[in-house]
Amino acid sequence: MASSMKIVFGLLTFVTIGMIIGALSQLAFIRKLEDSYGTQGIPFRRLRGFDTDSHLQLPRGLPHWGNDKEAEILRLGYVKPEVLSWSPRIILLHNFLSMEECDYLRGVALPRLHISTVVDTKTGKGIKSDVRTSSGMFLSPEERKYPMVHAIEKRISIYSQIPIENGELIQILRYEKNQYYKPHHDYFSDAFNLKRGGQRIATMLMYLSDNVEGGETYFPMAGSGECSCGGKTVKGLSVKAIKGNAVLFWSMGLDGKSDPDSVHGGCEVLSGEKWSATKWMRQSAHN
Repeated sequence: MASSMKIVFGLLTFVTIGMIIGALSQLAFIRKLEDSYGTQGIPFRRLRGFDTDSHLQLPRGLPHWGNDKEAEILRLGYVKPEVLSWSPRIILLHNFLSMEECDYLRGVALPRLHISTVVDTKTGKGIKSDVRTSSGMFLSPEERKYPMVHAIEKRISIYSQIPIENGELIQILRYEKNQYYKPHHDYFSDAFNLKRGGQRIATMLMYLSDNVEGGETYFPMAGSGECSCGGKTVKGLSVKAIKGNAVLFWSMGLDGKSDPDSVHGGCEVLSGEKWSATKWMRQSAHN
């Protein structure tokens, strides 16, 4: 019994140290990105290394990346990180996706949308629920190899400091007027869903459309003030859905335990359509 307790304690200590090192590495990375933001450069030009159907464009006033493919994929000098909260950990990444990437993901998803589901804790399968009233689809394992999707996946991995193989397939969602997603946790509370890759530790939520009224991403346990959520004033913190922006938040704290304060929801859409793409990341490789 004593030896078993020592093993468990050792594993928890290892996870905690790993989370702390990861957080410090990410903070250093974010500061480096902040230093690079705002560098001046040249007008529009096509990025090299992508096929005809998945070109990206470099907007005016941004740096000349030359032959630096890593800088192109990361959109260095264009992505601007903004720390919204350290407990729970929430970072807003301005200009994370290009307009072309947003339109590409919406175009791929549109003909394949179906009513969204939530995960059944007993079977691990998706079931319909009034908790979530959107429509959506998942990219396939083959699609994640496409040049544009692969670039996005790599960007997510580096900004989150979590390996690509730990990520689930990207889910694309559309919320129409009066649709929402009630507050919930992304981490699992059952053993079934932990079998493939362990616990969900972080989420990258990317916004793919503009001109949306309402539809904010709401964190009721973050911040100490008030915010707008679907036209209502509520306590907590909310992130407006702006095309190209992304919000990165953690479901697991630095102690290696699921963070109950990471509860979040999608506020009701008042007008327009809210499109988003979600990437959930696990403790280990997800297959």
